Amino acid sequence: MITAQESITAKLCSFARAYHSTMGREKIFDDYLAYDIIGREEYAQLDGLLREAFSALPTRPRYGFENVWLFEELDRCFTPVTLSRLAFTEEALAAFVQKHGRVQYVICGAGMDTFAYRNTNPALTVFELDKAATQDFKKKRIKELSWKSAGEVHFVPVDFERGGVAEALLAEGFSPAEPTFFSLLGVTYYLPYDALSRLLMDVGKIASAGDQFAVDFPDETSASRNAPERMRDLAAITESLGEPMQPGNTLEAVWQALHEAGFGILEHESPAGIQQRFFKKRAGHQKAFENIHFVLAQKERNKKYMH
Repeated sequence: MITAQESITAKLCSFARAYHSTMGREKIFDDYLAYDIIGREEYAQLDGLLREAFSALPTRPRYGFENVWLFEELDRCFTPVTLSRLAFTEEALAAFVQKHGRVQYVICGAGMDTFAYRNTNPALTVFELDKAATQDFKKKRIKELSWKSAGEVHFVPVDFERGGVAEALLAEGFSPAEPTFFSLLGVTYYLPYDALSRLLMDVGKIASAGDQFAVDFPDETSASRNAPERMRDLAAITESLGEPMQPGNTLEAVWQALHEAGFGILEHESPAGIQQRFFKKRAGHQKAFENIHFVLAQKERNKKYMH
């Protein structure tokens, strides 16, 4: 049962990944544990929430088959982002692990992410950061499923708007000396710019030179009158569920925040690049969002963390 303290959008993204894994014909990313982590009861509840939310939109789906239209809307509004950003991130993570061997992976805003239980590498330690209520639901499900991870998994409760990420990680056993890959996926949409900048600075405090950071974010066109219809629909849905989106940020603002935290840009996938890389010649409603970008950054300045 969804509670007010949990992240509904985290569960919606897991719902979308579960649908794609079980019903998608052309896999962008196969999160084969997504259905299990939310479970049958939660899956059914989320199905109902989404049907109600999409039905309330001015752009009410116009499809003729009642049992199909929700999945077509998912492929229009949810799966393109949730799947391609995971594919982008885990490809970069795999290359980072291959280069360094023993690695820490810090997932900022882990939600219902299942990487720790798909991972088969015992040399990879995972730190999951998220709200305590969301983590409580997830840990309960993991216990019920008797899941085990090949490597260590640490759950670190945080509130990104309040800060304290560096201190929370260090208290949980994070080692600044070990090669680390960080990700921030599906979070920037809901953070004011000052909170995002503070979060990046916190990560920069404990990251060492060569550490990498994968981030996805919507640009400033998200809140404009010319924002894509499906972006407006997505924003309306998340707001109706109690998680309103923030206006997007310019590329320059994101670059500046990363630079101030000590990171340089290794790779930037623009909407056109994401379309070419993950959706080329793909049939149906799955297309890259016109206003969402992926970035892979690398720590350049090695500042020692000061307690």
